[in-house]
Amino acid sequence: MGLFNVTHPASFLLTGIPGLESSHSWLAGPLCVMYAVALGGNTVILQAVQGEPSLHKPMYYLLSMLSFSDVAMSMATLPTVLRTFCLNARNIAFDACLIQMFLIHSFSMMESGILLAMSFDRYVAICDPLHYATVLTNGVIVGMGVAVTARSFITLFPLPFLIMRLPICRSNVLSHSYCLHPDMMKLACADITINSIYGLFVLVSTFGMDLFSIFLSYVLILRSVMAIASHEERLKALNTCVSHILAVLAFYVPMIGVSTVHRFGKHVPRYIHVLMSNVYLFVPPVLNPLIYSAKTKEIRRAIVRMFRRIKM
Repeated sequence: MGLFNVTHPASFLLTGIPGLESSHSWLAGPLCVMYAVALGGNTVILQAVQGEPSLHKPMYYLLSMLSFSDVAMSMATLPTVLRTFCLNARNIAFDACLIQMFLIHSFSMMESGILLAMSFDRYVAICDPLHYATVLTNGVIVGMGVAVTARSFITLFPLPFLIMRLPICRSNVLSHSYCLHPDMMKLACADITINSIYGLFVLVSTFGMDLFSIFLSYVLILRSVMAIASHEERLKALNTCVSHILAVLAFYVPMIGVSTVHRFGKHVPRYIHVLMSNVYLFVPPVLNPLIYSAKTKEIRRAIVRMFRRIKM
């Protein structure tokens, strides 16, 4: 019994990958490597930006926010994922599951908002370079970070209460090794229309609008680049966007795939749902530091200098 006087299980049972239960101990190794790359790589970028004065610029401040959200996302899923795969400890308390669900969705929305802010940074840098320093001041960057964080927490604040109002009596077995809103609401033995409508509203009004705005910014960037007379200058301008474009693809392509399968793939095997959700949550935090360290020479140089200082 709880706030809404309905029946809830004391705990949920998490699930690894259906059909591969006997291989969970083998899958634990790659998962640990992915977490190590995500946490280590993003922490290195955070330290490099903090310790290198030449990187104290809007573009790299936004990259630091992206790295922070990736670290936070990894930390939100790490305890239950490793317990499930390494120790076969599948229980998670109802309240802990609500907290994890809220954090996962919040950090995911934060990442979407940061990618939008980074597209605005690229738009100003290419389309209005003379006013870049006056438009994207430190105060504006801080304001962007606060707005992205506030939007995530305010928009998703109702989610735990929408779950708490539902009587959950069909089962207590979740489909993943972490807690997600769509997964939890499907266990309810009551009408989940409100949850579905609110989930769709959040998806369209935040992630959908972010993606549309990013697309629009690149349409304007491309139009501005095509107006540059020199072919070399056009390539140089576009090259500054490659890392961000790859980060956008790494985040949104799995997300769109997961959303499509959840809403329209009722007859798709369950392990496909699980695998796609894992790709959506695990891959962007792993790829982002690799993308930016490989494609951005300023980041590479800062990382090399940082490790040289550590050796000294």
